[in-house]
Amino acid sequence: MSLAQPPIRPEYDQPLPPFVATALERPRPLVERLTAQGWLRKGLILVILAVLWEALARWQDNELLLPTFLATVQALVEGLASGELIQRARLSLVVLAQGYAAGLALAFLLTTLAISTQIGRDLLSTLTAMFNPLPAIALLPLALLWFGLGSGSLIFVLIHSVLWPVALNTFAGFQGVPDTLRMAGRNYGLTGLRYVFGILVPAALPAILSGLKIGWAFAWRTLIAAELVFGASSGRGGLGWYIFQNRNELYTDKVFAGLLLVILIGLTVENLVFAAIERTTIRRWGMAR
Repeated sequence: MSLAQPPIRPEYDQPLPPFVATALERPRPLVERLTAQGWLRKGLILVILAVLWEALARWQDNELLLPTFLATVQALVEGLASGELIQRARLSLVVLAQGYAAGLALAFLLTTLAISTQIGRDLLSTLTAMFNPLPAIALLPLALLWFGLGSGSLIFVLIHSVLWPVALNTFAGFQGVPDTLRMAGRNYGLTGLRYVFGILVPAALPAILSGLKIGWAFAWRTLIAAELVFGASSGRGGLGWYIFQNRNELYTDKVFAGLLLVILIGLTVENLVFAAIERTTIRRWGMAR
């Protein structure tokens, strides 16, 4: 008995129609393309706030209470041109960098100890519960007693303002690292700092970056508030002292110019420094939208 052979489909050529270039996709409208730009949206918000400020100041018509936005910008330009605001900002940023770096180093040590031992976890939990709710500026009187008038007291309160939010966010990020990544690191023989920097830090980078932002904001506002106290007691300081001094002399436009410079520095750090770090790390790695 012969087996039936499967049917064989004959081969043939299928002629294709000649290629005709089709119209490309229509470009998006100009308004849609512009609204897709994040920097433009944020800039528009700032412009709207400036217009509202100008309108409110002109409606109130009292330069002593609320100078106009244009008068504030003029005072800011004059302060920058004279070099006074640049010098004050430099003094503030130098102290801020020292306190911020010291706070980050201590936060890293605490979190490294916390992920390594149970005692470290208990220590971090206890210390954060004790000191995190305590305002940094409330420690300034003690800092003045211990370190005297100078940058030492400022650095002390800055460390307090940076340490706890960074440590909490970093430890939360470390705890959220998947077990598969942890086991992969152990299988490669990573231990100690190699394990932390090779596995935990990259995986927990979104939480760490959030902690860095929060720590920066806390440190910046704490520094300005502390310099206001230093200005009242010793006549020294950076931008905080500049604001305090001009407030005593009723130069309200200069007071708002100092506040505006504080805001501009904060916007610069947020949208240039931290945005660049986020863009080159977690966004590039697909860890955030």
